[in-house]
Amino acid sequence: MESIKTDLLIIGAGSGGLSVAAGAVQMGASVVLVERGEMGGDCLNYGCVPSKALIAAASQAHAPELSGAFGVDLDPARVDWSRVRDHVQETIARIAPVDSQERFEGLGVRVIRAHARFVSEREVEAGHHRIIARRIVLATGSSPAVPPVSGLKDVSYLTNETLWDLQELPSHLLILGGGPIGMEMAQAFRRLGAQVTVVEGARALGREDPEMAAIVLDHLRGEGVTILEGEMVTSARQDGSAIELRLGSGKVLTGSHLLVAAGRMPNTEGLGLAEAGIETTKTGIRVDAGLRTTNRRVYAIGDAAGGLQFTHLAGYHAGIVIRSALFGLPAKASTYHVPRATYTRPELAHVGLTEVEARQRYGDRLEVLREALQHNDRAIAERETAGLAKVMVHRGRPVGATIVGSQAGDLVSTWALALSAKVKIAQVAGMVAPYPTLGELNKRVAGSYFTPRLFENRTVKAVTRTVQRLLP
Repeated sequence: MESIKTDLLIIGAGSGGLSVAAGAVQMGASVVLVERGEMGGDCLNYGCVPSKALIAAASQAHAPELSGAFGVDLDPARVDWSRVRDHVQETIARIAPVDSQERFEGLGVRVIRAHARFVSEREVEAGHHRIIARRIVLATGSSPAVPPVSGLKDVSYLTNETLWDLQELPSHLLILGGGPIGMEMAQAFRRLGAQVTVVEGARALGREDPEMAAIVLDHLRGEGVTILEGEMVTSARQDGSAIELRLGSGKVLTGSHLLVAAGRMPNTEGLGLAEAGIETTKTGIRVDAGLRTTNRRVYAIGDAAGGLQFTHLAGYHAGIVIRSALFGLPAKASTYHVPRATYTRPELAHVGLTEVEARQRYGDRLEVLREALQHNDRAIAERETAGLAKVMVHRGRPVGATIVGSQAGDLVSTWALALSAKVKIAQVAGMVAPYPTLGELNKRVAGSYFTPRLFENRTVKAVTRTVQRLLP
């Protein structure tokens, strides 16, 4: 067995682990990276990248449904599932070199493709290697959670990891779970021609502002997606090629395929965490504000840390760890400025406090600004007027924003910056956005903060009249 000593050992080559490895090695640290699966992790191979490629294909398939309003008649879409799959795989292949073993070895990272397991507080075995590291980063990601539904283990169900292996387009796709993954895939497969039924035990997109989520759900229902909320699946059964779900209400659903999209669980099993004195919780590895575990030499980032599960959060965590592990500087992670987005059409994006959370915290001192997308000239020209921007403001500073509409995931970045930099609402209102763009939505909603203060204020009107009389 080869013995290796290094400054930094990273377990997991997903978004967070790769970001730490690239940053650390280029700053002069010796780095070992261990990955038992695919380089790039879930996001590249099974999550963000393939799902967005599929959504893009679905948008093209849906184009004939919308083109008539522009005076352009297109033939009905003809979907070739094998070519759709090729598009998804080509998208992954184009991005893969950035995350490849060859690239990171070229940077100077020692890459070991094996399962890693702690044998002591600072020693890890991986294949035929024993690695001793000054600092260790756990970036092991997460895997699909499978609910304890009777009979489900005997059903040929899909997850986001196996969905891309489908050899044919489902005729009727049943989806268990109405969160972001479930709703994105529901719309995509419906647009590609499948019948789709979503079953959600509580409220679909339940984490989001109910008013804003309703806009998305109404749109999906309008496209033909069946969404059953407040329905629990009590049992699952496979009968030949058909899959049957029995619901608590007594309903029975029958489909050709089943996608389980009921959340994710952090990958912590088999790592020997107890040997290293690392504690876990129900949601992941226990960490402090600086992302250190109960073993002070070890950090956990991304999904493994048991908090929000976003690729961009893992990248943010990487910066925190580099600051602390490489330079010994104080660094704490926070989430108030970290946005999230659901890539349905229309998109739904959020950062900071929701309206409910903000009202609970600030009460009558909160102001909620609203601006409908139907008043945006670019949205009107492109017939993408379904949507709304809602910004929560306390004492002149934004504390949260939710946007539903075309490109909401891009638009919310303005508010993520505002929260991160503690920008005042006046500064957002004062920016100049090019016309006509969807970006004007952010300027207009910020400007609405001053509407009652300027245009509905008697004192302002009186001062204006006085000044006008005095001017030559």
